[in-house]
Amino acid sequence: MALGLGFLLGLKHATDADHVVAVSTIAREFGNAWRGIWVGASWGLGHTTPLLVVGVFIILLKEAVLDRYEAVAPVLEFGVGIMLVVLGAQVFWNLRRGRLHIHEHSHDHTDHLHIHASHASGTLGPLGGHTDSHRFFKPGKPTFRKKSYFIGVMHGLAGGAAVMLVLLPEIDSVWIGLGYLALFGVGTMVSMALITVVLGIPFALSKRFKIMDGAVAGTAGTVSLLFGSALLVDLALGTTFIPF
Repeated sequence: MALGLGFLLGLKHATDADHVVAVSTIAREFGNAWRGIWVGASWGLGHTTPLLVVGVFIILLKEAVLDRYEAVAPVLEFGVGIMLVVLGAQVFWNLRRGRLHIHEHSHDHTDHLHIHASHASGTLGPLGGHTDSHRFFKPGKPTFRKKSYFIGVMHGLAGGAAVMLVLLPEIDSVWIGLGYLALFGVGTMVSMALITVVLGIPFALSKRFKIMDGAVAGTAGTVSLLFGSALLVDLALGTTFIPF
């Protein structure tokens, strides 16, 4: 039951609003919906890393470590709010400076990425100026995304993760506890990978048209800014702009 619960909590945990908002700001960077698998999986791996470290200590030392974690959890959550504001601001900064455009080609059965500046106005041409529009949905090779991993690490010990850690002192077996942590991480990686693929579809489609791309990107950036700001205000002033 503990192992199954760990996996189910991982699947659910990835759907937390702050997680989805954060990943949405980076899902658009690659212009390929299926590449979102590696964005989401890298986030899930980063999210799992600090939980494994702290979780092992909780398994061994029980409430002594858990009490200390609960004391610093609000500080960690405040850091997540700052990160969401930064991610949202980064989206608008990239749009303002004339975002670099990533264009993928295939030569000799090998994928290559070419980076060039977007044009100042209009669309990117018929189907975004690219005749290989199908590549917006072409699965890529497994790739580790450092930015996604770092964002996952930031989220790892904040928010809903506390619910998962609270259950650890109730698990008597060290091995079952480790399995619980591992399956939570697997569930998180699977769930976030699927979520990022879904988020990547509108981004991949909008990449073909500059105006639409700006609108979709602006929406993601705005949501991240507002959510991060509301989270910071709630933590600092005790308000309830975010009621969950």
